[in-house]
Amino acid sequence: MVRSRFLAVIILLLSYNTGGAQTTANSYKEQYRPQIHFSPKEHWMNDPNGMVYYNGIYHLFFQYYPGGTVWGPMHWGHATSKDLIHWQQQPVALYPDSLGYIFSGSAVVDKNNTSGFGRHGKVPLVAIFTSHNPHAAPGAIDFENQSLAYSLDNGKTWTKYSGNPVLKNPGIPDFRDPKVMWYVPENKWVMTLATRDRVTFYSSKDLKHWSKESEFGQSAGAHGGVWECPDLFPLKFKGETVWILIVNVNPGGPNKGSATQYFTGDFDGNKFNPNSSKTKWIDYGPDEYAGITWNNTGNRRIFLGWMSNWLYANEVPTVKWRNAMTIPRNLSLQKIGQEMYVISEPADELKLIARKAVVKTNVTVSKTTDLSGLIRQDVSLPCRIDLRMAQLNNFSVILSGKLNRKLMVGYDKESNRYYIDRTMAGKSDFNKEFAEKHFAPRIAESKEMKLSIIVDESSIELFADGGLSVMTSVFFPEKPYDRIEISAPGKVVINQITYTPLKSIWH
Repeated sequence: MVRSRFLAVIILLLSYNTGGAQTTANSYKEQYRPQIHFSPKEHWMNDPNGMVYYNGIYHLFFQYYPGGTVWGPMHWGHATSKDLIHWQQQPVALYPDSLGYIFSGSAVVDKNNTSGFGRHGKVPLVAIFTSHNPHAAPGAIDFENQSLAYSLDNGKTWTKYSGNPVLKNPGIPDFRDPKVMWYVPENKWVMTLATRDRVTFYSSKDLKHWSKESEFGQSAGAHGGVWECPDLFPLKFKGETVWILIVNVNPGGPNKGSATQYFTGDFDGNKFNPNSSKTKWIDYGPDEYAGITWNNTGNRRIFLGWMSNWLYANEVPTVKWRNAMTIPRNLSLQKIGQEMYVISEPADELKLIARKAVVKTNVTVSKTTDLSGLIRQDVSLPCRIDLRMAQLNNFSVILSGKLNRKLMVGYDKESNRYYIDRTMAGKSDFNKEFAEKHFAPRIAESKEMKLSIIVDESSIELFADGGLSVMTSVFFPEKPYDRIEISAPGKVVINQITYTPLKSIWH
């Protein structure tokens, strides 16, 4: 009893006064602070959780430690938005309890009240999460179990289910991150759960009682580390339904550390059957992880990832807060040869913060061209740069500033790869793995190249060829970049350049 009371007091002290106040512009002006990406007002953040759309509101829950700027006892932080772009941080949604920390999971709209949590006609939002017990007996491996909480006031307050946990560990050390969806053909809930080196599918009629359906992945995909944060959902391609299984892996990504892979195939309510043995990645960059999609968005599928890497997430040089989310991305499908690919593009809502764009056509670049001179106005961050070229040529976009710092993003024709080079981008002494050049294959087969580059104060996201090749990278220049150049070793004709300055989402 004494130990339980002591734990409760500690949790209360750590969580005191950490949320609820509406964000002001002044609190989002620190060095490196993202201006067009969600980041918490203060303290540590990692995986996006419980993403659900309901009654005109996008809910973003996230792994949160309100006691510091490094990983600690996990809570569910909470933020809401009406447009996916402007966010308001809410009070902490879920606190650790006697079952442990509140690890990653999902949330659903139980419109048919299958759970029985609904009262007086109120539709329950139900959160399904992993309870991680940090005080398990020495040698125990069954310290992760699945639990429920529900809300009857549109996600403002949450009540944990008295019967937790609802899915007990069968005896494995990694048993977490439930992503739940409603499977219409059989009127049941399907849970996709990360279970060590594979995913396990469970089903339920009421969210409280779960039965194992099948497993997938022991010998498929990338296995450089543990599988985490899965997601299962359908996408349409030319009238046909294709099922997508997202699985995050740490480590084992294409550019070291953590990353998000995916599989395409069929799902019959019991088993997932892939239609390809090829390992594919939602994002090839070093800084997108734990990415999943929003529930309850109809035919639209919106993806969001954590913009960091477990190689150095605890060490990056921010002071008041640590880590941010990617830009929300629309997912769709494209077929190249016999392979089906998921493509990612910036959410259309990004236009809400766009200032007047400057468009230049048929621009010849020889060696280096300064963008500000070309468009006859100063450039600034955040911004979006769109390029379209009729032929494949070596080129790079160079962002630079004082102290001889520069970040390069471009294409290498000989290796047919895109790259982001942050070896000279800014502060990197916090981790020896950080200052590197990262690559992504060019998947498109066309000779025309289209690029969209979204740059914030300390991040860059590359969407190449309509989102077939995507890269995300963070960087930390001691002084903000104020110069953008386009460089090529020979003469390159760019059919169209569009420069769009972006407004801060916090102003």
